[in-house]
Amino acid sequence: MGVQISEIIPRKEIEFSDLKGKVLAIDAFNSLYQFLTTIRQPDGAPLMNKHGKITSHLSGLFYRNINLLQEGVKPVYVFDGKSPELKQAEIERRREVKRVAEQKYEEAKSKEDMGEMKKYGGRFVKITEEIIEESKELLAAMGIPVIQSPGEGEAEAAILARAKKVWAAASQDYDAILYGAPYLIRNLTSARRRKTAAGIYVDIKLELIEFQDVLNKLQIDKDQLICLAILVGTDYNPGGIKGLGQKRALEIVQKYIYPVEIFKHVQKDDRYNFIFDWQEIFRQFHEYESSYNEEIEFKKINEEKVREILLSNDFSENRIDSGLQRLEKIEEGKKQKGLGDFF
Repeated sequence: MGVQISEIIPRKEIEFSDLKGKVLAIDAFNSLYQFLTTIRQPDGAPLMNKHGKITSHLSGLFYRNINLLQEGVKPVYVFDGKSPELKQAEIERRREVKRVAEQKYEEAKSKEDMGEMKKYGGRFVKITEEIIEESKELLAAMGIPVIQSPGEGEAEAAILARAKKVWAAASQDYDAILYGAPYLIRNLTSARRRKTAAGIYVDIKLELIEFQDVLNKLQIDKDQLICLAILVGTDYNPGGIKGLGQKRALEIVQKYIYPVEIFKHVQKDDRYNFIFDWQEIFRQFHEYESSYNEEIEFKKINEEKVREILLSNDFSENRIDSGLQRLEKIEEGKKQKGLGDFF
């Protein structure tokens, strides 16, 4: 779900060439959900090996990271740790949504309704410990750095960007901006094209959101931005304050400026009612600290390990070889560039 501020956040379209040579901290769970929900069979079922084990995440990680590396992007994947207690209500809400979707999928399956199966197939995705470990193993074999966050992955990615260990955070959600990421990239690991409900294919463009540009355009500071997000809804208070939209919430934070005054005003207004602890949520975004102090290291690809992982999951040997050849060309390009530096 993430923070519900998409309507008022300024962003601009960019090209992959704008990201060449840049290190990006990718919200791993966000990307895995993308792969698991979109890389699916015509009946809505995920890709699976002959033993019925899901492999959509492996396909996404292998092929889309090859694309990123070919574009000159340096991906770093940041995995979620333990979710804050504040997020439990949202986690429970998501579980219920998935339970209903799975039920509808099974109903459609019993009727052999392919359209409904495809509609609900990606809506009850679960990221299991097995999927997490397999993902880390494949990324490591590809030489792509993996960082384990103690808490929220998007928070860790934002702090890495603030510390200049990476250039930007990459996620579909906007939470990294609330944690102060100087740059947020959206659609980085998405498919380049998407089929609409009308059956038309549209191009998916990269989006760049700049933290300082957001503050300047909205005429607020970071504390006001966090308050704005809390008013309209975050993972820690799903739905925000009922009846309060993004534009009206922006007007309130612009007028009352300070967090205490903002929420004092809202509490006094009979039109609005809320029971969440806004100060606790505010602290979650404001006071998150990273314990990661290692150097980010990109290692050489372990082709034998990559092949072993993918072949054991019934990937086409020809396609694996084709992907590995593309990676070899990337490595050769780096060596040639290195030699060129001496002349």
